[in-house]
Amino acid sequence: MTHIHQYELMVILNPEIDERQVAPNLDKFLKVITNADGSIDNVDIWGRRRLAYEIQKKTEGIYAVVNFTSTSEAAQELDRQLKLNESIMRTKVLRAEEAQAMVAAEKKRADEKAARKAAAPARASRRESAEAKA
Repeated sequence: MTHIHQYELMVILNPEIDERQVAPNLDKFLKVITNADGSIDNVDIWGRRRLAYEIQKKTEGIYAVVNFTSTSEAAQELDRQLKLNESIMRTKVLRAEEAQAMVAAEKKRADEKAARKAAAPARASRRESAEAKA
């Protein structure tokens, strides 16, 4: 028995390809999912974005996010084929539950950081008032 899961795929494509060619290029790879009785739920092409660090001596990439439902074998085959293509700079396939957990953890970390930052001026002003009294 094979288990069907929801996945999220993040792809960074070479910025030198025409943005109009991104969807057709992705469709070729996504046939792996549909041929394995999976389904493509959503394809969201973010477009050209600046990279956090250089990849293959490039500072920009074309981002795309694909949500799909398939077996783990089909998801692994999709990832393998994407990594073999020269126009694909990076890929990341996550199970949807993992992606949601990562987003929740990042939000919690950001909230805690904001709380510490907000508390810092209050501690400093208490310290200053204590020093002024002394």
